Amino acid sequence: MSAELVNLAATNLSIQGNLGAVAYGLAAIGPGVGIGVVFGHSIEAMARQPEAMPVIRTNMFLGFALCEVLALLGLVAPFIFSAK
Repeated sequence: MSAELVNLAATNLSIQGNLGAVAYGLAAIGPGVGIGVVFGHSIEAMARQPEAMPVIRTNMFLGFALCEVLALLGLVAPFIFSAK
């Protein structure tokens, strides 16, 4: 009976580890799309108004940094909320 409990506990830990990887994979989708949108629209804006390029570039890097923070939070969240 105790061998079955040990096996069940080991299976539960491996499932939690796999769920953390799946959670990060899903969390990386949003920032990936966001970064693509930020760079795509900023290039379009620079093509339309080249004289506003410094302001657009500054806002582009700010948007990129904010999207990247979401990806890093998605990486850290499974470690914080793990039941160890």
